[in-house]
Amino acid sequence: MTVIKGKVWVFGDDVDTDMIIPAERLLAANLDHLGDYIFEKYRPGFAEKVQQGDILIAGRNFGCGSSREHAPISLRQAGFACIIAPSFARIFYRNSLNIGLPVVECQIDASDGDVAEVDTEAGTVRVAGREYTFKQHPGFIKELIDAGGLMNLVKEGRF
Repeated sequence: MTVIKGKVWVFGDDVDTDMIIPAERLLAANLDHLGDYIFEKYRPGFAEKVQQGDILIAGRNFGCGSSREHAPISLRQAGFACIIAPSFARIFYRNSLNIGLPVVECQIDASDGDVAEVDTEAGTVRVAGREYTFKQHPGFIKELIDAGGLMNLVKEGRF
């Protein structure tokens, strides 16, 4: 995946995994529908507004809190194609990559409703008439994202 283009949703610093997906939603019956519950206590009704291909732009330390992989899974299920933040909780960052959800470390100035274009090959983000650069992922991480996650690489015998 080289270019990701989508509508922006903006969040602040220190968004934790319980804000992303409340613990009480982590029931077996909900696992295929976690995206329906994202940010329900933080921004009620938010999940209904997200469209396939949208981009989440956040502040520092995104995904802090618990180490459960349900947080990135719920964002992926909701339709997010990419998460951008200046820093991520390390376990959230790795869990996102493991499911093939692109995460980009970059400080972005944007507003809800802007359209962002992320070029993962060039290491650029364009939004609201501005261009930002970020450090590109190494080759094995690009391969992981392009394959749609670690399990796909394992199934294909490439890992």
